[in-house]
Amino acid sequence: MTLHAVTRRAGWKAAVAVAAAASLVVGFVAVAASSKEGDGSLAEIFGETSRDTEWELAKATDLAFDAFHPQGLVRIGDRFYLSSVEIIEQPEPFDEPRGGFDRSPGRGVGHLFVFDRSGHLIDDVELGRGHMYHPGGIDFDGRWLWVPVAQYRPDSRAIVYRVDPDNLKATEVFRVEDHIGGIVRDRVSGHLFGLTWGSRTFHEWTAGGDEIRSTANPSHFVDYQDCDYVPNRKMLCGGIAELRSDETAPPYELGGLALLDLRSLAAVHEVPFADHSPAGHVGTRNPVVLEATPAGLRLYAAPDDDPSAALLVYEAAAP
Repeated sequence: MTLHAVTRRAGWKAAVAVAAAASLVVGFVAVAASSKEGDGSLAEIFGETSRDTEWELAKATDLAFDAFHPQGLVRIGDRFYLSSVEIIEQPEPFDEPRGGFDRSPGRGVGHLFVFDRSGHLIDDVELGRGHMYHPGGIDFDGRWLWVPVAQYRPDSRAIVYRVDPDNLKATEVFRVEDHIGGIVRDRVSGHLFGLTWGSRTFHEWTAGGDEIRSTANPSHFVDYQDCDYVPNRKMLCGGIAELRSDETAPPYELGGLALLDLRSLAAVHEVPFADHSPAGHVGTRNPVVLEATPAGLRLYAAPDDDPSAALLVYEAAAP
């Protein structure tokens, strides 16, 4: 696998080629200047949700391709972009730590899938290098898709890519000496925010990868799996905590949604999510995208792995 993406085309080509930005910073500034920050309506509506909010499963669309283990999701128009990991060899735990790791690296392939509303595959880009094959949660800043690809073990390493959603060209931007399981870009500062294994630590970097701060996650409600930017200077995350009554009992999947302030990195509003997929997983187990609608909220989710992978659409009325 090369440093950049190795693309397997499925017969689709972009209808319009978008000229490359002169630089990453200039490209972001151009997008920011041409669009307003927004009025924060999504944050406001989500802030009124509670554990009593009723989420209705409005639609379930089977993904008509091998989606493997979904990780991150964004919607751009009528297309969905889904990061996923294809596991070829599972990491195995060590009896004693080796080289600072608690398990073997395993083997796999990182994917960025593009599919339509009918669940049909449009394209597939392979991302990663060597032991770094596990994509995480992704974000779209209006120009670029941001995708972290890490080793499948904590306290490891990751590559941060930016991907052009039109031609799917992937560019390595920087590397991190940590497992990065999700990423969000602040539309105001242009900074990037990364989540570590289990989202226990937040990293903040410049657009070029210079670290600004690293801080512990003050919330212990759920581990965030996928996050997206929300005006103004917030991010909305979905996640899960596996709870056991004892070591032999099967885990209970506690799902949750959280709105965080990017300046303080503290949770502004958190609610549990109790609805389960037809395959039995809580809806926020893997990637999510939350949108405001005239009637309230719409949640896109892909909680299940193959062979049950599907795009679920939940609706909730505004409080």
